[in-house]
Amino acid sequence: MLKVKSGDVDRLGLLFDRYHRVLYSFFYRFTSSKMVSEDLVQNVFMRMLKYKHTFTGDGKFTTWMYHLARNVYADHYRKDSRLGFSDDFTTVENSLHNSYNIEEQTKKDEEIQLLQKALNQLSHDKKEVLILSRYQDLKYKEIAEILCCSEAAVKVKVFRAMQDLKNIYTQLERQEI
Repeated sequence: MLKVKSGDVDRLGLLFDRYHRVLYSFFYRFTSSKMVSEDLVQNVFMRMLKYKHTFTGDGKFTTWMYHLARNVYADHYRKDSRLGFSDDFTTVENSLHNSYNIEEQTKKDEEIQLLQKALNQLSHDKKEVLILSRYQDLKYKEIAEILCCSEAAVKVKVFRAMQDLKNIYTQLERQEI
């Protein structure tokens, strides 16, 4: 990113190759929409170019990138709210293709659907901290930098979010029976 900042804009393509998948995954977990997630990824890279002067190189590039991504998502969410749209969180991820037993596969699919449904019922802040820690595999220190809080606060947030997720999942599981 420092090379992009110094004028070598072609290096942004390398950053895109390295990070567009993780950004897509980040946005998809919030929106459950391929098209919206792809658009948001593009917006992040547009902002990287526009705000390249704000990257200092002191911290990790990914921390700065996720700051931009959070802002892009917040802007998108505000825009859609003003226009009367709402994010569709009902689409479910189906990533278990390697099962040989149909019954077992069906059970796993139902569990994933239930987990996704429970995740979608969390507040935005709790959902975000779980996505960053569990799905994006960021360290608590990195999340603390992104959220502008202490590492201890992140640990507490993740713990509380996991508790809430577990409670919601259990309630949904009881409703299914």
